[in-house]
Amino acid sequence: MRVAAVCGWPIAHSKSPLIHGFWLSALGLEGAYLQLALHPAEAATAFRRLGAIGLAGVNVTVPLKGLALAAADRVAACARDVGAANLLLVEPAGLVARNTDREGFVAPLRARGPALRTALVIGAGGAARAAVSGLRELGVETLTIVNRSAGRARDLAGLWPGARILELAPGLMLPPADLVVNASSLGMAGQPPLEVRLDRLPADALVYDLVYAPLETGLVAAARTRGLGVIDGLEMLVAQAAPAFEALFGAAPPRARDAELRALLIGGAPVPAVSGETALPASPAGAPLPAQLRRGEGG
Repeated sequence: MRVAAVCGWPIAHSKSPLIHGFWLSALGLEGAYLQLALHPAEAATAFRRLGAIGLAGVNVTVPLKGLALAAADRVAACARDVGAANLLLVEPAGLVARNTDREGFVAPLRARGPALRTALVIGAGGAARAAVSGLRELGVETLTIVNRSAGRARDLAGLWPGARILELAPGLMLPPADLVVNASSLGMAGQPPLEVRLDRLPADALVYDLVYAPLETGLVAAARTRGLGVIDGLEMLVAQAAPAFEALFGAAPPRARDAELRALLIGGAPVPAVSGETALPASPAGAPLPAQLRRGEGG
């Protein structure tokens, strides 16, 4: 039985166990997908012990994506281009870092097929780096980066020389753009709200919020009120999870059942994150699981 997990700090909000558990069950695979609360201070040590405790790999979420990249023995081109890793795979030669965020970010935009010339990205972390990389792949010509920290925004602008940088302040009036992306944690449950105004966006603008908990963020609600197109965080979440699932469990997920999966994610129906045997392989003597690497609560 293959065992994988999602790790982050915090992690209780994660829907990844529900997604991977649904796919394991749908395919009839024996496997388990766990939720691990991992403090950044312990990440480097914990990542080196993934194989020792029987994990095939882990999905990585905030704030550990840069640490995951640094811990890898080999970095795939997708992670190197973005400068962050959201997937660590345990292989005989060591840890391999990958990034499926860019692929997941781009997929809903390709499905809609909008012609995008100008884009605005809020945030400057790992998700923002994936978004910026994906926008370049889509042929976007002009980029504005909005962030609370000008230093981090300038770091992100290294991926896009000539990008305009704006400081994020409450009530900021966003400049016109074909696409607005919230790649920050603002608006997420337990985080401060994202307080921006959309008045200057054109009527055909698209608003893409990567936050999925709650699904109806303040940004999404404001966009709907204006009649703008919306992509919510669940679309990217599922799209980035698909290649990770295949890498972790060796089978392509049943994407034909996406509508059923989305209904479960919205409704929070209990789908087990374990299929087949339920016991996590024991950590061998001499390689104890760090105290901060523990099974999360809820999710």
